[in-house]
Amino acid sequence: MALGLAACQRGHSVAFTTAAALVHELMEARDERRLRRAQKHLASVKLLIIDELGYVPFTAVGAELLFEVLSQRYERGSTLITSNLPFDEWTSVFGSERLTGALLDRLTHHVHILELNGDSFRLATSRKRQKRSIPENGGVT
Repeated sequence: MALGLAACQRGHSVAFTTAAALVHELMEARDERRLRRAQKHLASVKLLIIDELGYVPFTAVGAELLFEVLSQRYERGSTLITSNLPFDEWTSVFGSERLTGALLDRLTHHVHILELNGDSFRLATSRKRQKRSIPENGGVT
């Protein structure tokens, strides 16, 4: 989010979506015969942020539609993807080794990979909040 906000503040166009929502939007656009328009919009933004890749596996059609968008953006726009899966598990999301390999080839060609380990920010914040709300005597009176 912070990188997207910073890009907006510098005057760049940014689109933020989850992977599942993007695939759903692309499939809906295809069904309503407005896929080219949706793809053109996604290709035109300076920064496309796709959050939560890997939480929901895609159908073959969904995977192909997402691949098309990312291929169209290759060497034309910045794409930021968040995932809790290492690259070697992306085939479980896309369902095809060939498609996953081609996608990773494009995504990792000009890339900065940030690997974060440890508890999620939400989990750490929740734990801190819980510790503050428990009285020192454990709530026993």
